[in-house]
Amino acid sequence: MSQVNLNHATVTVDWLHDHLNADNLIILDGTINKVFDASTKQIPKARFFDIKNKFSDTSNPFPSAFPSKEQFQKEARLLGIDNDSALVVYDDKGIYSSARVWWLFKAFGFNNVAVLNGGFPAWLKAGYATEFMKVYDGKAGNFTANLQPHYMKFFNDVEAASKNKTHTIVDARSENRFKSLEPEPRAGLRMGTIPNSVNLPFEDLLNEGVLKSKKDLEKAFYMVAHKNDDIIFSCGSGITACVLALGADISGYKNISVYDGSWTEWGSLVTE
Repeated sequence: MSQVNLNHATVTVDWLHDHLNADNLIILDGTINKVFDASTKQIPKARFFDIKNKFSDTSNPFPSAFPSKEQFQKEARLLGIDNDSALVVYDDKGIYSSARVWWLFKAFGFNNVAVLNGGFPAWLKAGYATEFMKVYDGKAGNFTANLQPHYMKFFNDVEAASKNKTHTIVDARSENRFKSLEPEPRAGLRMGTIPNSVNLPFEDLLNEGVLKSKKDLEKAFYMVAHKNDDIIFSCGSGITACVLALGADISGYKNISVYDGSWTEWGSLVTE
C-alpha cells in the first residue's frame, strides 16, 4: 500500500500526477456553481465536492454558509472520505473556490488536505490526462468531523472586532469594490466596507491562477498585517477570503480566521 501525507498547503500538478495511484489519495473537484454534466472533463478519479448544495447551510439566507458538523461529516462520508485519506482539492479557475474546501476541512479538524496549485487549468496546460465527469458511487467513508471554532468568524464576532479593533480585518475583494468605485455583483447589495478593514485583493496573490512565490506572498501580507496579529479575512461571500487564508498560512501566519458571511452579510445587516 502506498500512502501519502500532505505537509504543505499546496501541491503541484506534477506531484499529483506522480501520486495519482496512492491508496489513500482522494481528489476533490471544488469548482463552485458547477452542475453535473457527463460531458464535462475532470482530473481522473476526481469526486465533485458540491459547495453550494451539499457543504453549505442552505437554510441560511446568505450564500455558501458554514455547514453544521453533522452535515459536513455526513456529506464527506458520502464522498468516501476516511480519517486516513489525503485530499487534494482543485477548481476550474486555478485557485478560487478550492481554497474554501481546504479551509472547511481545516475548520473541521482535518489537516491532511492541500490545494492543487493552478487547479484544472494548470493540469490541462501540463498535458495530463482527463476523463469525463462521474458521480461517485463507491463505499462511504468513516470521516469524523471535529469542529475547530477559531477558524470561522460570524457577524457578532466581526462586529466586535471592527468596533474594538481587536483584529486586523483584511478584505479580499477588488480595490474598486473595496473603495465603492464599482457596484457589488450581487443584485441589491450595497457598496461599502467593514469599518477598520484593509484591502488585499485575492488576485494579488496569483499569477494566472497560480500562487506567487512564498517571498511574494510574504511581501503582500507584510503590507497589511504583522505575523502575530489576530486576522479575520473577508470577501464577498466567504469564498475568496479563503484564498487569503491559504496565502497567509503559507506565509507563516498562525492567528487567522475567515468571516463566513463576509460583505454579503455585513452589507445586508448594516445599512451604513
